[in-house]
Amino acid sequence: MVIQKALNITWHGGEVTKQDREQLLNQKGVVLWFTGLSGSGKSTVAREVEKKLFEAGQLCYVLDGDNIRFGLNKNLGFSPEDRAENIRRIGEVAKLFADAGIITLTAFISPYRVDRDLARGLLRDGEFIEIFVRCPIEVCEKRDVKGLYSKARAGEIKGFTGVSAPYEEPVSPELVLDTAASSIYDAADEVIKYLAVKGFIG
Repeated sequence: MVIQKALNITWHGGEVTKQDREQLLNQKGVVLWFTGLSGSGKSTVAREVEKKLFEAGQLCYVLDGDNIRFGLNKNLGFSPEDRAENIRRIGEVAKLFADAGIITLTAFISPYRVDRDLARGLLRDGEFIEIFVRCPIEVCEKRDVKGLYSKARAGEIKGFTGVSAPYEEPVSPELVLDTAASSIYDAADEVIKYLAVKGFIG
């Protein structure tokens, strides 16, 4: 649990509401939380969804696991404690993006259910869409252009999810994308269809 250290602070609301921003953008702010093993296709699908949304005139942005660690979370490693803080921070950032009316896509392994549930709890009901990018670890390893799995199995990388650290699959995600059985484009189309059906986009 994170302790609030700054005590003499007050939340300041603005004259422009989330609904005002959504009306301007003709969309609803939402967080699409892609979770899955390394190599499952989280970032690739998220980028394809972003491209399709942008081409349709929707304002969207991908918060990618590696990219966030170059800046905001550059002081965090991969211990369970650091993983939890990594997800806590990105959950707070994603919440701000959604409040701005942006369709926010996050692509993080986020291996622990409790951390994903805490991120969900930051948003209003229906604004957190958990997307489990399911893919057998054998397929993920074959796709591993970075060679991370082989390094992990050789003991060069400690605490690697799926090899020497656990991955807790979502219990009841809003969407399950099987990237071993379907193409990236079909998976992206499934996400777009979900957003349309639920009224997040026109």
